[in-house]
Amino acid sequence: MKADPAIQLRVLDLQGADTELAQLAHRREHLPELAAIAAADQQYQQVRGEVVDLQAQLDDLAADQRRLENEIDTVQARAKRDDQRLTSGGMPAKELEGLQHEITTLARRQSTLEDELLEVMEQRETLDAQVAALTARQESLAAERTELDTKRDAALTDMDASVARRSAERAELAAQLPADLLALYDRIRAASGGVGAAMLRQRRCEGCHLELAGSELNALRAAAADDIVRCENCRRILVRTAQSGL
Repeated sequence: MKADPAIQLRVLDLQGADTELAQLAHRREHLPELAAIAAADQQYQQVRGEVVDLQAQLDDLAADQRRLENEIDTVQARAKRDDQRLTSGGMPAKELEGLQHEITTLARRQSTLEDELLEVMEQRETLDAQVAALTARQESLAAERTELDTKRDAALTDMDASVARRSAERAELAAQLPADLLALYDRIRAASGGVGAAMLRQRRCEGCHLELAGSELNALRAAAADDIVRCENCRRILVRTAQSGL
């Protein structure tokens, strides 16, 4: 296959466009904002789970508080009735003694229940403070996510513009190449990690970065300027220039 040396240089320009497009695609998939967004989402879900757990504990404590308050109300009502019976008088001494004992027992029970109620209320206060702190953290993460979304969208917009510009340049360069040379380049590029053509610089292929052997260099020196030559090591199209060291 043959092509004018100037056309062969266009293959390098095409390779440059394809390399940049590949780099842009890689950058798009690995934007720092994407990793930061994923981390923020993970933190948000973790905090949200902690809030749910604490809220469940608060619900249990609220139920305990209602139960204790109802028990205290029941004890107080019973003690009030006993006090009324005690002050009404006219009851046998044995029954009076039993009533006084019950009033004392009810007072101790009420004190115990009130201590338990106070402990539950303190626990609720502690958990309420924790929920408030976690809720503030959630709001902070949500604001951070919004900011990251804005940065991501701006970066993607810039990349899309670069891709559109470089794709147009790539199409223009491709149109300048003979169909058979373009097909060869595309085939090699697809099979060689995105690099279909490389410059020969100082007797070294810039595709595989290996220095050519003496016999290979002699073959290149003997080849016509318009011959399409390929690296014996990586089989990429090898473009000769004034920097080839031949």
